[in-house]
Amino acid sequence: MNAVVVLVEPAGPLNIGSVARLCANFGVCELRLVAPRCDHLSDEAMLMAVHGQALLQAAVVVPDLLTAINDCRRTVGSCGRLDHGEIPLQTPEQALGWLLARDGSSSSSGAPVALVFGREDRGLSNSELRLCQRVLCLQSGEAYPSLNLSHAVAVVLHELARLNSGTTETRCIEPPSPDPAAAKALSACLDDASDLLLEAGFLLEHTAAARMAKVRDLLQRATVRAEEVALLRGMVRQLRWAIRAKRP
Repeated sequence: MNAVVVLVEPAGPLNIGSVARLCANFGVCELRLVAPRCDHLSDEAMLMAVHGQALLQAAVVVPDLLTAINDCRRTVGSCGRLDHGEIPLQTPEQALGWLLARDGSSSSSGAPVALVFGREDRGLSNSELRLCQRVLCLQSGEAYPSLNLSHAVAVVLHELARLNSGTTETRCIEPPSPDPAAAKALSACLDDASDLLLEAGFLLEHTAAARMAKVRDLLQRATVRAEEVALLRGMVRQLRWAIRAKRP
């Protein structure tokens, strides 16, 4: 399975080492760490990695989540919080079934899929969850929904492996569908649109972020494709040129 696990700002070397071991257990090809808050190659981490030490040593460290997932054709984030706002949450079967679906095009055949997990103390922020095309929520108790980071990774990877190896009758995998646009391309398009709408007076500075978050949610639900994002960005740029060209 061509999948990567992304940990955002992990703080515990024991957790990082345990996740590296889990990646080796379930055949995950790569571990990516976004701005880790500890030494991921410490003795503690290496001890917990056991036979996943090579994968831990090869872990890719990046400065932000956009960089971590930009080459991934599909991305699923994990949410254990109750205050996720209006972001739609799916069951593991729904989100991972979508993650495993293929669009059948040769252009995306080599691109990995990504599973994103947040900080031990507060998970992923809503803005980070919005960079993921799907968000899953594990079915833990409402009184204490947050799982230990490595435990959450274990549950998700087990469910992914189960779905991937199941029979046709038991696999909950969506039919083939086009892959969504890369998160970085969509973010750049929305940044352009936000600038234009601020200039046109449709957005106000103090509400722009919240309103554009709703636009992102809409486009994520529609699974907007790369060529569609390019079209939208072209429209925004042309409108900006037209507005400025007609000013006295």
